[in-house]
Amino acid sequence: MTSPQTKPTRILIADDHAMVLEMFEQFLSNLPDFEAQTAPDLETALDKIDAEGPFDLVLVDLDMPGMNGITGLSKALERNGGKPVGILTSNPTAHVVSEALALGGAGIVLKTESLKSLTNEIRFMASGGRYVPVELIDRPRAKVSKVSSNSPLSEREMTVLALLAQGQPNREIGTELGLAEATVKMHVKSICAKLGANNRTQAVIVARDRNIF
Repeated sequence: MTSPQTKPTRILIADDHAMVLEMFEQFLSNLPDFEAQTAPDLETALDKIDAEGPFDLVLVDLDMPGMNGITGLSKALERNGGKPVGILTSNPTAHVVSEALALGGAGIVLKTESLKSLTNEIRFMASGGRYVPVELIDRPRAKVSKVSSNSPLSEREMTVLALLAQGQPNREIGTELGLAEATVKMHVKSICAKLGANNRTQAVIVARDRNIF
């Protein structure tokens, strides 16, 4: 059981499928460091946040009543007192992923994930991390041999971006391109600025969404 000194991580999960809610609530409530609550739609979720929040993490189903696309994420973020809110969905488009991150969302949780993976993802997001499943980042696209006409990036930045998409850290990118790690960091910072991204993960998603590579 959770010790008196350690408060459980409070999770609110909103989804309009009763079976999904029951599965999440049952699984998380059986873990000693979690306390789970549920809501069947956005309005009920917002009411719970107002009455009992903010929660350590709120997950909102992308397609449930009241969401109006990604707009519902903004509402939940506003009401949850600066604490993380993520999207729960099955197969989001690249646009949804990039927009959710741009709004300040904690990330994307796929309903197809295993429960073991779900536990790690929830812990990560509740602690302030931003999570996007690798399969959403690494969706195949046609390779380009030169800078796309709609790309604001230089050829070197495009090369760095392609390696970012493969999940390579700055040091490995530097080794592969014969660049100092500090130079790679500079390129990454420039890529993020030009694409309006907050971090390298979002930069890759935005680039794919805009068909830059």
